[in-house]
Amino acid sequence: MKSRKSLTAALTAVFAALYAVGVVVLAPISFQVFQVRIADALLSLSILFGWPAILGLALGALVANVFGGLGPVDIVGGSVANLVGGYVAWRIALNRGRRWVPLALGLEIAIVTLVVGTHLSYLLAIPLEIGLFGMMVGSIIAIGILGSFVLYALSTERIVMVLRSYGIRVYAWETSKRKPTHDV
Repeated sequence: MKSRKSLTAALTAVFAALYAVGVVVLAPISFQVFQVRIADALLSLSILFGWPAILGLALGALVANVFGGLGPVDIVGGSVANLVGGYVAWRIALNRGRRWVPLALGLEIAIVTLVVGTHLSYLLAIPLEIGLFGMMVGSIIAIGILGSFVLYALSTERIVMVLRSYGIRVYAWETSKRKPTHDV
């Protein structure tokens, strides 16, 4: 049990670090009204990895937004958006198959757009429509397009088998149609 908790904590830390570094390194396109946070592509991995990704990406947003300079509202708001968006996407796609992934990613985009777009319009004193539109465009590119590629690339049978062999819990849908085996 102790090794499962250690593995979960390590995976959470990896997701947090990847997200924070991705946002800070690409700061010129990560902290504007029209922002494309390339690191948001990792949000789609909440569907595949569950809680370690959900918590790690929320923590990564908290750390990254400290460098954004917009203060506590952005720090907390961005973290909450990632937490809620990741959880909703994971729960929608959990054990339901590949056809539910577009809905899960669509809701993840909507949640991030609404939460972050709203508080950015307040913090930057711009019209709400512009804040929401800017976030929506960036989220569609990062989560919807790039995130889909990342998610589908990591959810292949071979990669899932490798991850599971290391004890990493992966919530992947079955990609092959196996005949059920019956014991005699």
